[in-house]
Amino acid sequence: MRLPPFSLTDSMIAVTSFTAAELATAVLAVVLMVLLSILGYRAWQRSRITPAERERRRCAWIMATGKMGDAALVEIHENIVYYSYGVRGVEYTASQDLGLLGRAHVDLADVHALSVKYDPRNPANSIIMSEDWSGLRAR
Repeated sequence: MRLPPFSLTDSMIAVTSFTAAELATAVLAVVLMVLLSILGYRAWQRSRITPAERERRRCAWIMATGKMGDAALVEIHENIVYYSYGVRGVEYTASQDLGLLGRAHVDLADVHALSVKYDPRNPANSIIMSEDWSGLRAR
């Protein structure tokens, strides 16, 4: 079965012509969209919180609302302290990088006991040291 040949007639071809004002409006709209996109992206990048700031806010939240308890020192590896503590019969093990606090080198050789501050709504969220408080107890 053969199909008849297809041809375009003049009435089927649509020729669109824009005036200079319409072209200028379209170009300005595209430029405005690109500029707004760039400004939005830069504002979004500036509003992002750095990991150090996020950790500082977490420590400040726990300092303000946290409960205090006793913790046992599990291991020390460079500036990372691993510790365990119990809350309402549940044993938690956590770690904290003390090098991120910006203090001078913390001497961990004499530490034998720890105090921990934890979030009462999420006891796994805990700290043993912040910029304003230290739960390290020396001998």
